[in-house]
Amino acid sequence: MKPSFRSLLFVFAFVMFLSGANAQVDDICREFGTLPSLDSPFANVPYIYGRIVLKGYDAGAKFPRITVVLVDSQQSQKRLTIEKSGNYCFKRTGGSNGTLVVDVDGVEVARRSFGSFGPTQLREDFEIFPVQSTRPGTPGVVSAKFYHPQNEKTMELYRKAAEAEKNKDAEKTIGFIKEIVAIDPLDYIAWAKLGSLYFERNSLAESEAAFRKSLELKVEYTPAWINVGKIRLSQKQLEAAIAIFKHASEIEPTSARAFQLLGETYLQARQGTLGAAALNKAIRLDPDGMAECHLMLARLYDLAGAKQQAAREFKAFLLKAPNHADKKRFEKYIKENP
Repeated sequence: MKPSFRSLLFVFAFVMFLSGANAQVDDICREFGTLPSLDSPFANVPYIYGRIVLKGYDAGAKFPRITVVLVDSQQSQKRLTIEKSGNYCFKRTGGSNGTLVVDVDGVEVARRSFGSFGPTQLREDFEIFPVQSTRPGTPGVVSAKFYHPQNEKTMELYRKAAEAEKNKDAEKTIGFIKEIVAIDPLDYIAWAKLGSLYFERNSLAESEAAFRKSLELKVEYTPAWINVGKIRLSQKQLEAAIAIFKHASEIEPTSARAFQLLGETYLQARQGTLGAAALNKAIRLDPDGMAECHLMLARLYDLAGAKQQAAREFKAFLLKAPNHADKKRFEKYIKENP
């Protein structure tokens, strides 16, 4: 008996994670003289990249000095000053968890934690908005969508936490972050960071409690919702993970990442039609950043025997990632299935 389309989707859900490095980073990272898709697919060379979008900016005004800082436990701190393109790209020496910090004219306006992601690429975009500052003497400070006011009492603790994380001392890092939330219990970004640290240790109960606290303080904080969804995935609670990723996509309907994770989870739950719809939505929201979704869809169609549709997806992917390591294999498939 032939395997059903739904069972093939289930098989595909596990196969898709074996794909090579994402080539869609090239469009952003080429600005900094690098093409990630040309790195060996077998090299442990992850990239973290993205775009800083300044909303409501007066084109006639002086462009602010926007800086992105990468704090990573396996490499020294890296810093980039953003041009008007808004792009940033960091080549990493490892795949451990870390933090991205965005500051404008010397004032921190956003901080986002991320978990380990191995020898691949991770995209993190930010939207920041010009608003009137509440701090005396600093008019026109830019605020982020997810912004918590800088607390002078915790700045040194953040520095110590970053240093401990750099030295791979998880206990000290957690200790410093716990001190931060004790001093500033309203710092929902620190609570989310604590959740990420516990998640890295597979301390799921503590991780979930920290993310819950973050969301109590900032219920629309999408990164926390996405991480809670990942906890549910690790617990094999697929329906719960779907509900959470769906909620994240509803509160931030422009989040291509939320739709990508939703699509992947639908596939694991053997809900292929919904999974394909979510992956296509991710592509529409971020055509280049979500280029790898074309590969997921191509493999999906190939396993289902819809080879012409698979060929169309491979072709769409190569238009966005023409230097991908598997280009010749994809072109061969396209030629064989016109």
